[in-house]
Amino acid sequence: MSPHESAPDRPATARPHLVSTDELAALLTEHTSDVQTDAQRGAIVVLDATVVPVAGFDGHPSYVTGDEQYLVSGHIPGAVFADLLSAFSDPEAPRPFTRPDAVRFASAAAALGIDSETRVVVYDSAIGQWAARLWWLFRSFGHDDVAILDGGLRKWEAEERPIQVGHVAPIEAAGFGAVEREDFWADKQRVLQAVSGEAPATLVCGIPPREFTGEAGHRPRLGHIPGSFSAPAARLVDRDTNAFLSDEALREVLADVVTSPDPIVAYCAAGIAATSDAFALALLGRHDVAVYDGSLNEWAADEDAPLVLSAPVE
Repeated sequence: MSPHESAPDRPATARPHLVSTDELAALLTEHTSDVQTDAQRGAIVVLDATVVPVAGFDGHPSYVTGDEQYLVSGHIPGAVFADLLSAFSDPEAPRPFTRPDAVRFASAAAALGIDSETRVVVYDSAIGQWAARLWWLFRSFGHDDVAILDGGLRKWEAEERPIQVGHVAPIEAAGFGAVEREDFWADKQRVLQAVSGEAPATLVCGIPPREFTGEAGHRPRLGHIPGSFSAPAARLVDRDTNAFLSDEALREVLADVVTSPDPIVAYCAAGIAATSDAFALALLGRHDVAVYDGSLNEWAADEDAPLVLSAPVE
């Protein structure tokens, strides 16, 4: 079994990387009041990984941590806030959301009460892309007992389930032993090899359709990497429930990718939506996926790196 396929010793479910709202509600009732204060080593930790998009001063999209929304608007009872923008990224990197090293990740995970025996459930208040990023990070650092709440906070609230307001203090953890799995990641050189044919790979892009074609976007160079297939993260979830599509529907969205005989590299703008594609592919049994962490923010900054426009740009 490859590192991508490893899994905790837990009874199999129909979709092992997902936890339904019913399942999470049942898990939470196993604890008397507050899942974080009552939890002991090896129990569940629920993480809110929300990041909030905002308009930057220059009109370009920017992001702020979702901690204020978590505190004021509320969160799933007992959930701890995970700061994906800073704690779970490399603050010294030139681009936001760059993955941290193993030491920083281990420190961030332990600070949230997570050790090697902890079952982790991640959610966000969007379409699951932030949860998918944190899910991917945990697995890439050797922790497989992690799942995404299907439908996230939107589905939880739509079902009129309880919401808690305010801070939840993490429990103390024994420490998190991060073991980096390099095959979860692709760098620019790997993508160049895929484009040239030197090392074949199927490229899948998670950005919105108009960004993929080059009709929209804020990067200095628009379009997509040659040979890529488009699989926007927003098309992986049901518009009404916010839950991930059925396997059959996901196969339709990812038809050209999931059937490829080559390994897969997922990318987007900043390595976030790409993890939604990687998550959907994992649901479909494809575990030979790497995420290009630099994605188009790195690629488009290099004038020699090829980009394709599939629609006129005004």
